[in-house]
Amino acid sequence: MAGSPSRAAAAGSGKADKELFGALRQIADVVLAGAGTMRAEDYGPPKATDEVRALRQARGQREVPRLAVVTRRLDLDPEAKLFTDPSNRPYVITHEAAPVDRRAALSEVAEVLTFGDDDVDLVAAMAFLRAEGAAVITCEGGPTLNGTLIAHDLIDEWALTISPLLIAGDAGRSSRGMVADPRKFELARLLEGDGELLGRWIRRR
Repeated sequence: MAGSPSRAAAAGSGKADKELFGALRQIADVVLAGAGTMRAEDYGPPKATDEVRALRQARGQREVPRLAVVTRRLDLDPEAKLFTDPSNRPYVITHEAAPVDRRAALSEVAEVLTFGDDDVDLVAAMAFLRAEGAAVITCEGGPTLNGTLIAHDLIDEWALTISPLLIAGDAGRSSRGMVADPRKFELARLLEGDGELLGRWIRRR
């Protein structure tokens, strides 16, 4: 079964959390994120050390994961850093009603995929990625994408870091949307590093 771990990044993440983030990318076939997250974080092409590339090749994976950006409006700049590696063109996942002119422009720098008529059909999109050989898909948010994946029960694992920091603010949850029934997960591993707790939960089905 394809794995779909989803990571919620927190402000003030420490060394252990950043190492976990890197480790999740090292095993991923595809890194999935929403357009807003990729713009806000100024995503670039995935990178890997020679050692990681060799390990990935030994496992039968591409040397680096492939990015997949989910967008309803195709509001992405074709000249963004995200699209600067022609040898590893990202997937752009959208729907049939998305603007035709933007679809044509992005098709020059990415593989544009359409699933659904007037909204992105993530069930079909995930099925396509798995059929393309993506055994591990790591989702990096944001909250709306996380919430949609949860609503369709598409998350098999959830990685969460608890940092020893007290902060205030108006930030929302790591997922957003309506879910009829809570998704039950079981704790598979809990590690501590520099005071941070790194948890891995597995979906109970």
